[in-house]
Amino acid sequence: MKLLFDQNLSPKLVQRLADILPGSQHVSEIGLGSEDDQKVWRFAQTNGFTVVTKDADYNDLSVLFGSPPQIIWLRLGNCTTAQVERCLRRNIEMLEALEIDSTLRVLELL
Repeated sequence: MKLLFDQNLSPKLVQRLADILPGSQHVSEIGLGSEDDQKVWRFAQTNGFTVVTKDADYNDLSVLFGSPPQIIWLRLGNCTTAQVERCLRRNIEMLEALEIDSTLRVLELL
């Protein structure tokens, strides 16, 4: 599974999770840091990424356009990069299930 971390998440997550999620990227690393959600959506769709975000707008895009891409919606409130990392590691089995089941559009992690 390749994750595309949205602008509202730290670019450090790419390296911190490389052992379990290789090939992941942050929008700022690929020139999409200041682009709108629809452009990020299309990039993820075209390039086989799952979008990770704290932004409800991606859920709305999923309702409108379906999937791909799939969305991991972090509903963690204000938190540290370490807390986001722990959340994703703790839920790796759910991420793997999302990858397997293409009918699932959004995984909410609380």
